Amino acid sequence: MFLEALTGALGERPELALVGTATNGPDAIDGVLAMRPDVAVLDMRLGGCSGRQVLEAVNERRAKTRVLFLSAHVDSDVVYSALADGAAGYLSKEVDGDEIYEAIVAVAEGQTVLSSEVQRQLAGAIRHRDAHERPVLTPREQEVLELAAEGLSTREIATRLSVASATVKTHLQSIFHKLDVPDRTSAVAAALRRGMLE
Repeated sequence: MFLEALTGALGERPELALVGTATNGPDAIDGVLAMRPDVAVLDMRLGGCSGRQVLEAVNERRAKTRVLFLSAHVDSDVVYSALADGAAGYLSKEVDGDEIYEAIVAVAEGQTVLSSEVQRQLAGAIRHRDAHERPVLTPREQEVLELAAEGLSTREIATRLSVASATVKTHLQSIFHKLDVPDRTSAVAAALRRGMLE
């Protein structure tokens, strides 16, 4: 029923040419590879194989078709994996016909499109992950990291904090361990990526 409603809605758009439909994964793969449409609109859950497997097949054949997922399944991990695998967009089935049309056009033009529900899911997952993955530094370790980011040497940091150089080295080693990096340059870069330095 959803497929019929979707094809009917898209068929009313003179700017779009609907070249085919499929009701399962294997047929979707065959159709996309045979007809090479500009955009393939896929559900994540298909009979025979998943929408992600269809995307993988498109990638393996180096087809120029851009894949737009339209699915009720908007789990953040699934969405992230789909985008990492090269999907050009991901929409919740809660969107209306106009949003689907606009997304198809945008994807055909090379843009990446996420519906508002998908954006909320991803943003929530990112905030949750950041809160749990950002290492907790002691106040002194944070000071050492900030001074290292300013380019101060170990001796200069020790002088600034009125501690021994050996103490600064101990703090640096602890920072490296918490950030899982080998040296101070990598530590500063990792801290910047994680929003630990202003």
